[in-house]
Amino acid sequence: MDKLAEGAEPQASSPPSISTAAAFEGTEPIAAARDFACSFLKDVQGVHLIRVSERATSVVELVVSELITNTRKYAPGPSRLALHVRDGCVEVTVWDGNPDIPVILPPDPRRVGQHGLEIVAAVSRTLQVHREPAGKRITATIGLADPRVSQADDQHH
Repeated sequence: MDKLAEGAEPQASSPPSISTAAAFEGTEPIAAARDFACSFLKDVQGVHLIRVSERATSVVELVVSELITNTRKYAPGPSRLALHVRDGCVEVTVWDGNPDIPVILPPDPRRVGQHGLEIVAAVSRTLQVHREPAGKRITATIGLADPRVSQADDQHH
């Protein structure tokens, strides 16, 4: 894993945007990508003082795991993971070298495997797939707050 960039980009009319990215050769354990994402969210909360719910951290770990697993299965070789916080959400973006756009299969409890994008779509606010000149980019957006906890309850924790 090669860390590419990290930093905040303050903007006059909106809160700062916080982002980081890492390149993967394709041989690292998938846990390295999850650890990278968790470390970033820990910094978002500890350094930038932006609340990150436990649920958001768990969902980001799941999404990173599923998307990086897909790159290993369907696009062997280098990939890139980018994390970007803005507007109360974290965007998880994975780039890989396979230009084929994945298809989310309809739910089928009898199907073994190929549930990754189905899961990512279910736990994310949005899921976007874009073909790139050399591969594709998949972005899932996850809210930082836990929608199951009201603001009043959240302030007491």
